Amino acid sequence: MGSLLNPYLVFGGQARAAMEHYQKVFGGELRVMLFGEFGQTDPELKDQVMHAMLETSAGFTLMASDTPPGMSARGPGNVSISVSGDDEGELRRYWAGLSDGGSVQLALEKQMWGDVFGQCTDRFGVEWMVNISAS
Repeated sequence: MGSLLNPYLVFGGQARAAMEHYQKVFGGELRVMLFGEFGQTDPELKDQVMHAMLETSAGFTLMASDTPPGMSARGPGNVSISVSGDDEGELRRYWAGLSDGGSVQLALEKQMWGDVFGQCTDRFGVEWMVNISAS
């Protein structure tokens, strides 16, 4: 296997809910490891996600964790995850799931360059861009 580039999202206690939501949106197999499974006994931390990984049949891999107390849960805040392709039905389904309960910055509609494109922030604060290539 060659190199892979995978988004790794960090949450402040919502990693399980977020990853279960993304599994509903994208499908695939979700594996979740909790801090408590590795000896953590702190009641505030033991049921939080140490590491989660979602792998889909479309070839997507998305990883996430919760942040232990005392560590920063936010990165630089200038990252969006882009999902693109030409399967309009699949991509519209992704858009519906990602934008549900979130906020839409740019509606999913035909753009001046000919593709259908939209941008939203999901209910967990993650920014997404969806692009459906013109036929």
